[in-house]
Amino acid sequence: MLDDRKTAILRAIVEEYIATASPVGSSHIAKSYEFAVSSATVRNDMAALEREGFLTHPHTSAGRIPTDKGYRFFVDNLVPNGTLGSLEQAKVGSFFESAHFRLEETLQRTSMLLTQLTNYASVVIGPTVEIATVKSLQLVRLSSHHITVVVVLSNGAVENEQIEVGLDISDEEISLATSKLQNLMMNTPLRDVPKHRLVNRKTSDAATELSHRVLEALDRTRNDETFFVGGAAQMAEAFDAVEIVRNVLHTLEQQYVVVTLVRDMLNRGLSVAIGAEHGVEPLSACSVVLAPVMADGESVGTVGVLGPTRMNYPQALATVELVSDRLGRRLTEN
Repeated sequence: MLDDRKTAILRAIVEEYIATASPVGSSHIAKSYEFAVSSATVRNDMAALEREGFLTHPHTSAGRIPTDKGYRFFVDNLVPNGTLGSLEQAKVGSFFESAHFRLEETLQRTSMLLTQLTNYASVVIGPTVEIATVKSLQLVRLSSHHITVVVVLSNGAVENEQIEVGLDISDEEISLATSKLQNLMMNTPLRDVPKHRLVNRKTSDAATELSHRVLEALDRTRNDETFFVGGAAQMAEAFDAVEIVRNVLHTLEQQYVVVTLVRDMLNRGLSVAIGAEHGVEPLSACSVVLAPVMADGESVGTVGVLGPTRMNYPQALATVELVSDRLGRRLTEN
């Protein structure tokens, strides 16, 4: 563990570098942060921090900059409870009070909001169809041999499956099957279809048999998450090296890479991944901050930002936390 003075010096260097993007010298730290020790003592402590892997220095400068290890220590031990300014909080509140859109548009606009608030790239992943609840269900006869089931979900998606039937099925039996399925499925998620199949088997008649065939057709795994990655232009301005910018922009264009990165972080229980920690080499100069979106006590999505490793972690954490909370409340209301 670092002693109190080295910890304070590391914190000062990280905060200074985040603010200025310029290597930080010992004399500046000694004068600006009132450590009550000489710049030589600060310089010795900075050298020790460099030996321990928390700092490094560019060849062209005598100042130091944080390493990924230094940022990790800062995030795990030193990040103050970040809060957004009143203007930013009001902007988030106003956005979600007026966010009466279809799910996809709400998620897309949320990604734009995150980018505007942080000036970083954003990622927003919404609920899968499995989690969306049934708002409408109808069986419609297409021909003497075929009917279709049309299911409208709470996220605005529409599912339909075509089912072959015999000539002996009557319109009355189709109507009875529709009522039976509506009683079973309305306001429940599609992932409950296997349970509905068990309940439906408790009686035996033509309408029940048709209901069972409909449930059988709907009983399949769905993985079609809705996701948005935005703010690529802001990331282009975050780095000086052209090669880094090229790698970052190329990777952000491959949205599946970003979504895979997010899933991997969640599987490892990470809310912040710094530099190489996330395992995507072209984004090794970037950090990712995530928060789950909770609705009705369940995790139904994820919001996050992706920025340079010298990102403003307190602000990013506070922004992502607030936006995830308000998005979760909006999805719950919907």
